Amino acid sequence: MKTGTPTLPPLQAPKLLDQLRERIRYMNYSRRTELAYVHWTRHFIRFHKMRHPREMGKPEVEGFLMYLVAQRDLSVSSHKQALSALLFLYTKVLGIDLPWLNDIGRPKQNRRLPVVMSKDEVSRVLTLLPDGHKLFGQLLYGTGMRINEALQLRVKDVDFENQSIIVRCGKGKRDRIVMLPSSLILAMRKQLGAARIYWTADRAEGRSGVEMPNALDRKYPRASESWSWFWVFPQATHSVDPRSGVVRRHHAYDQTFQRAFKRAAFGAGVTREATPHTLRHAFATHILQAGYDIRTVQDLLGQADVATTMIYTHVFKVGGGAVRSPIDAILQA
Repeated sequence: MKTGTPTLPPLQAPKLLDQLRERIRYMNYSRRTELAYVHWTRHFIRFHKMRHPREMGKPEVEGFLMYLVAQRDLSVSSHKQALSALLFLYTKVLGIDLPWLNDIGRPKQNRRLPVVMSKDEVSRVLTLLPDGHKLFGQLLYGTGMRINEALQLRVKDVDFENQSIIVRCGKGKRDRIVMLPSSLILAMRKQLGAARIYWTADRAEGRSGVEMPNALDRKYPRASESWSWFWVFPQATHSVDPRSGVVRRHHAYDQTFQRAFKRAAFGAGVTREATPHTLRHAFATHILQAGYDIRTVQDLLGQADVATTMIYTHVFKVGGGAVRSPIDAILQA
C-alpha cells in the first residue's frame, strides 16, 4: 500500500481516536462530522474485535460495510457517512492510500420525494410555535435555510438595509445570500435587541467570547468578544466548549427547536413525518409554484447540482391539482 500525506503535519496525540479528532479539527471539519467519524471508526474497530485499522484492509472494510447494510439495515446516507469516515481515517490519519476502494460495492441511492407541507399547514404550525421559537421557524420557512445555518447566524450577517442575510459556510463550505423577508424585519430587530442583552452581560462578567470559525480567534483575538460576531440566536445559558473546554455562550440548540416544532406539527394536525427541514422543502416548493425559475431556487437553497433542486418540481406538478385526474371529469361533471 502506498503511504504518506506530506502536506499534513505529524500527529501529536498518542491514541488513534484522539489522532482522528486532532486531524478533523486541523482540517476545520464541523463538530457534527467529528462526532460521526469517531462513532464509525470506534464501531469499525469493535466490529473486528479491537484490531488496529493498520492491520486491516479491503476485506475488513467491505465486511463492515456489508454488515451495516445487510444486518443493521442502515440507510444509504448512513452507509456513505460510514464509508467517508473510514476513508478519512485511512488517508488523513494513517496516511494509507486505498487503491481498492472503488471495488467496494455501494448501495444504490433511491430518489425519495420530500415531505412538503401546504401553505395552510405551514401557517398552522408556525402559529402554534411558542414565542421563543416562532421567529426562528418563520425564518426557516421564509428563507429556505437549513436549521444549522440559521442557528449559526452572526449579527454581522444580517443586512437590514439591503434586506438580505449572508449564509456563511453552508453545505459544501459555500457562502450564499438569501432574502430577509420584509415581514420579519421588525421581529429580527427585536431579536437582536434581546441578543444584545446577553452580549452586554457577557462583556460585563468578563466571559470568553463566542466560538470563531476557521481559527479566526488566533488571527483576530478580540473579534470573538465583539457585537458583530455575536449569535443572532444565542443560548440563554453558558456551556463548556467540547473542543477547547472554555465556558462560553453557544448559539441556541437545534434539539430545543426540533422538540418545539414536533409539538406544533402534532397540534396542527400534520400527519406526515414533518421536521424543521420540512420548512425548507416547503419554501422551495412554494416559490417554484409562485413562478420563480429553478436556477433562482437552486441559488437560494445553496445546492451545487440543479438536479437536486429539480425534485421539488415533481411535488407540485401533480399535487395541488396541477395535473387533473380523469376521474374528476366523470365524478364532477
